[in-house]
Amino acid sequence: MTAWPNRSAGPGRTPTWGRADRAKAAAKLMLGWVALLWVLEAVDVSTGHALDTYGIEPRRPAELLDIVPAAFIHFGFGHVASNTVPLLVFGFLAALGGIRRFAAVAALIIVVDGLGVWLVSPAHSNTAGASGLVFGLFGYLLVRGFVDRRPLDIGIGLLIGAIWGSSILLGISPTNTSVSWQGHLFGLAAGVVAAFVFRRRAGRTAGTGRRGDPTATPFLP
Repeated sequence: MTAWPNRSAGPGRTPTWGRADRAKAAAKLMLGWVALLWVLEAVDVSTGHALDTYGIEPRRPAELLDIVPAAFIHFGFGHVASNTVPLLVFGFLAALGGIRRFAAVAALIIVVDGLGVWLVSPAHSNTAGASGLVFGLFGYLLVRGFVDRRPLDIGIGLLIGAIWGSSILLGISPTNTSVSWQGHLFGLAAGVVAAFVFRRRAGRTAGTGRRGDPTATPFLP
Protein backbone atom coordinates (compact mmCIF):
# COMPACT_ATOMS: atom_id res chain seq x y z
CA MET A 1 0.00 0.00 0.00
CA THR A 2 1.10 3.57 -0.53
CA ALA A 3 1.99 5.93 2.32
CA TRP A 4 0.47 9.40 2.16
CA PRO A 5 2.71 11.85 4.05
CA ASN A 6 1.62 15.07 5.67
CA ARG A 7 3.50 18.00 4.15
CA SER A 8 4.08 19.46 7.61
CA ALA A 9 6.23 16.55 8.73
CA GLY A 10 9.79 17.70 9.32
CA PRO A 11 13.12 15.87 9.03
CA GLY A 12 13.29 12.79 11.20
CA ARG A 13 9.56 12.83 11.91
CA THR A 14 7.12 10.17 10.87
CA PRO A 15 4.83 11.47 8.10
CA THR A 16 1.14 11.48 9.01
CA TRP A 17 -2.18 11.54 7.17
CA GLY A 18 -4.17 14.08 9.17
CA ARG A 19 -7.88 14.74 9.32
CA ALA A 20 -7.56 17.85 7.19
CA ASP A 21 -5.72 15.87 4.51
CA ARG A 22 -8.42 13.22 4.54
CA ALA A 23 -11.16 15.82 4.29
CA LYS A 24 -9.46 17.54 1.35
CA ALA A 25 -8.94 14.25 -0.47
CA ALA A 26 -12.55 13.21 0.12
CA ALA A 27 -13.88 16.57 -1.06
CA LYS A 28 -11.75 16.57 -4.21
CA LEU A 29 -12.76 13.01 -5.02
CA MET A 30 -16.49 13.62 -4.73
CA LEU A 31 -16.43 16.99 -6.49
CA GLY A 32 -14.55 15.34 -9.34
CA TRP A 33 -16.94 12.38 -9.36
CA VAL A 34 -20.04 14.59 -9.57
CA ALA A 35 -18.42 16.86 -12.15
CA LEU A 36 -17.79 13.77 -14.30
CA LEU A 37 -21.48 12.86 -14.11
CA TRP A 38 -22.49 16.31 -15.35
CA VAL A 39 -19.92 16.27 -18.14
CA LEU A 40 -21.11 12.85 -19.29
CA GLU A 41 -24.71 14.03 -19.34
CA ALA A 42 -23.72 17.09 -21.35
CA VAL A 43 -22.05 14.77 -23.85
CA ASP A 44 -25.11 12.54 -23.83
CA VAL A 45 -27.46 15.44 -24.60
CA SER A 46 -25.20 16.89 -27.27
CA THR A 47 -25.01 13.53 -29.06
CA GLY A 48 -28.75 12.88 -29.08
CA HIS A 49 -28.60 10.67 -25.96
CA ALA A 50 -26.11 8.28 -27.53
CA LEU A 51 -24.80 7.31 -24.09
CA ASP A 52 -28.19 6.02 -22.95
CA THR A 53 -27.29 2.72 -24.62
CA TYR A 54 -24.90 2.11 -21.70
CA GLY A 55 -27.84 1.59 -19.39
CA ILE A 56 -28.65 -1.94 -18.23
CA GLU A 57 -31.21 -3.94 -20.18
CA PRO A 58 -32.06 -6.98 -18.07
CA ARG A 59 -31.07 -10.56 -18.74
CA ARG A 60 -29.18 -9.89 -21.95
CA PRO A 61 -25.65 -11.32 -21.59
CA ALA A 62 -24.00 -8.48 -23.51
CA GLU A 63 -25.51 -5.99 -21.05
CA LEU A 64 -23.30 -7.30 -18.24
CA LEU A 65 -20.58 -5.08 -19.70
CA ASP A 66 -22.74 -2.04 -18.94
CA ILE A 67 -23.03 -2.68 -15.20
CA VAL A 68 -20.27 -0.22 -14.31
CA PRO A 69 -20.88 2.41 -17.03
CA ALA A 70 -24.58 2.53 -16.14
CA ALA A 71 -23.71 4.01 -12.74
CA PHE A 72 -22.30 7.09 -14.48
CA ILE A 73 -25.01 7.64 -17.11
CA HIS A 74 -28.26 9.56 -16.57
CA PHE A 75 -31.46 10.28 -18.45
CA GLY A 76 -31.44 14.07 -18.43
CA PHE A 77 -30.00 16.86 -16.32
CA GLY A 78 -32.85 16.59 -13.84
CA HIS A 79 -31.83 12.99 -13.22
CA VAL A 80 -28.24 14.06 -12.50
CA ALA A 81 -29.40 16.92 -10.28
CA SER A 82 -31.51 14.61 -8.11
CA ASN A 83 -28.44 12.49 -7.34
CA THR A 84 -25.90 15.28 -6.96
CA VAL A 85 -26.44 16.46 -3.38
CA PRO A 86 -26.86 13.05 -1.70
CA LEU A 87 -23.91 11.65 -3.65
CA LEU A 88 -21.72 14.56 -2.58
CA VAL A 89 -22.75 14.24 1.07
CA PHE A 90 -22.74 10.45 1.39
CA GLY A 91 -19.62 10.07 -0.71
CA PHE A 92 -17.70 12.67 1.27
CA LEU A 93 -18.66 11.13 4.61
CA ALA A 94 -17.77 7.63 3.40
CA ALA A 95 -14.47 8.74 1.85
CA LEU A 96 -13.36 10.34 5.13
CA GLY A 97 -12.69 6.79 6.29
CA GLY A 98 -10.04 6.38 3.58
CA ILE A 99 -9.97 6.68 -0.19
CA ARG A 100 -8.97 3.07 -0.78
CA ARG A 101 -11.70 1.81 1.51
CA PHE A 102 -14.23 4.08 -0.19
CA ALA A 103 -13.19 2.88 -3.65
CA ALA A 104 -13.68 -0.73 -2.57
CA VAL A 105 -17.07 0.05 -1.03
CA ALA A 106 -18.23 1.95 -4.12
CA ALA A 107 -17.04 -0.82 -6.45
CA LEU A 108 -18.89 -3.48 -4.49
CA ILE A 109 -22.09 -1.42 -4.44
CA ILE A 110 -21.97 -0.65 -8.16
CA VAL A 111 -21.32 -4.25 -9.17
CA VAL A 112 -23.87 -5.86 -6.84
CA ASP A 113 -26.48 -3.24 -7.65
CA GLY A 114 -25.91 -3.64 -11.39
CA LEU A 115 -26.16 -7.42 -11.20
CA GLY A 116 -29.39 -7.13 -9.23
CA VAL A 117 -30.88 -4.78 -11.80
CA TRP A 118 -29.77 -7.10 -14.61
CA LEU A 119 -31.44 -10.06 -12.91
CA VAL A 120 -34.80 -8.72 -11.75
CA SER A 121 -35.68 -5.50 -13.59
CA PRO A 122 -38.71 -5.65 -15.90
CA ALA A 123 -38.14 -6.82 -19.45
CA HIS A 124 -37.48 -4.14 -22.07
CA SER A 125 -36.41 -1.61 -19.43
CA ASN A 126 -33.21 0.44 -19.48
CA THR A 127 -31.74 1.36 -16.09
CA ALA A 128 -28.96 3.84 -15.43
CA GLY A 129 -27.91 6.46 -12.89
CA ALA A 130 -25.95 6.96 -9.71
CA SER A 131 -28.96 6.43 -7.43
CA GLY A 132 -27.99 2.81 -6.78
CA LEU A 133 -24.65 4.05 -5.45
CA VAL A 134 -26.42 6.77 -3.46
CA PHE A 135 -28.70 4.24 -1.78
CA GLY A 136 -25.72 1.96 -1.22
CA LEU A 137 -23.66 4.66 0.48
CA PHE A 138 -26.67 5.51 2.64
CA GLY A 139 -26.90 1.90 3.79
CA TYR A 140 -23.15 1.76 4.34
CA LEU A 141 -23.09 4.91 6.46
CA LEU A 142 -26.19 3.86 8.38
CA VAL A 143 -24.61 0.68 9.75
CA ARG A 144 -20.85 1.40 9.51
CA GLY A 145 -20.61 2.91 12.96
CA PHE A 146 -22.31 -0.06 14.61
CA VAL A 147 -20.11 -2.53 12.73
CA ASP A 148 -16.90 -0.63 13.52
CA ARG A 149 -18.09 0.30 17.03
CA ARG A 150 -17.26 3.98 16.50
CA PRO A 151 -19.60 6.39 18.33
CA LEU A 152 -18.98 9.27 15.90
CA ASP A 153 -19.88 7.13 12.89
CA ILE A 154 -22.96 5.85 14.71
CA GLY A 155 -24.05 9.45 15.21
CA ILE A 156 -23.44 10.25 11.53
CA GLY A 157 -25.49 7.23 10.49
CA LEU A 158 -28.39 8.20 12.73
CA LEU A 159 -28.27 11.78 11.47
CA ILE A 160 -28.43 10.90 7.78
CA GLY A 161 -31.10 8.34 8.60
CA ALA A 162 -33.22 11.04 10.19
CA ILE A 163 -32.71 13.42 7.26
CA TRP A 164 -32.96 11.07 4.28
CA GLY A 165 -34.69 8.01 5.73
CA SER A 166 -38.17 8.78 4.41
CA SER A 167 -36.85 9.44 0.91
CA ILE A 168 -34.93 6.16 0.97
CA LEU A 169 -38.03 4.22 2.04
CA LEU A 170 -40.02 5.81 -0.77
CA GLY A 171 -37.27 4.97 -3.26
CA ILE A 172 -37.32 1.25 -2.47
CA SER A 173 -41.10 0.92 -2.52
CA PRO A 174 -42.42 -1.30 -5.36
CA THR A 175 -45.39 1.08 -5.65
CA ASN A 176 -43.05 3.83 -6.84
CA THR A 177 -43.09 3.11 -10.56
CA SER A 178 -41.33 6.35 -11.53
CA VAL A 179 -37.91 4.99 -10.50
CA SER A 180 -36.01 1.71 -10.51
CA TRP A 181 -36.90 0.56 -7.02
CA GLN A 182 -35.03 -2.66 -7.77
CA GLY A 183 -31.81 -0.72 -8.32
CA HIS A 184 -32.37 1.26 -5.15
CA LEU A 185 -33.09 -1.84 -3.09
CA PHE A 186 -30.07 -3.77 -4.34
CA GLY A 187 -27.88 -0.71 -3.84
CA LEU A 188 -29.08 -0.31 -0.26
CA ALA A 189 -28.49 -3.98 0.51
CA ALA A 190 -25.03 -3.87 -1.08
CA GLY A 191 -24.08 -0.90 1.07
CA VAL A 192 -25.04 -2.74 4.25
CA VAL A 193 -23.01 -5.76 3.12
CA ALA A 194 -20.06 -3.48 2.32
CA ALA A 195 -20.03 -2.18 5.89
CA PHE A 196 -19.36 -5.73 7.09
CA VAL A 197 -17.00 -6.75 4.30
CA PHE A 198 -14.81 -3.67 4.72
CA ARG A 199 -15.14 -3.18 8.48
CA ARG A 200 -12.09 -1.91 10.32
CA ARG A 201 -9.86 -4.50 11.90
CA ALA A 202 -10.05 -4.67 15.68
CA GLY A 203 -7.21 -2.81 17.35
CA ARG A 204 -6.22 -0.66 14.35
CA THR A 205 -6.55 3.04 14.91
CA ALA A 206 -6.84 5.76 12.30
CA GLY A 207 -3.48 7.26 11.40
CA THR A 208 -1.40 4.18 12.20
CA GLY A 209 0.06 1.72 9.78
CA ARG A 210 0.36 -1.24 12.19
CA ARG A 211 -1.91 -2.53 14.88
CA GLY A 212 -1.41 -0.61 18.12
CA ASP A 213 1.78 1.17 16.99
CA PRO A 214 1.31 4.98 16.93
CA THR A 215 4.78 5.51 15.45
CA ALA A 216 4.23 3.36 12.38
CA THR A 217 4.09 4.89 8.93
CA PRO A 218 0.41 5.66 8.23
CA PHE A 219 -1.42 4.20 5.28
CA LEU A 220 -4.57 5.29 3.58
CA PRO A 221 -7.04 2.49 4.32
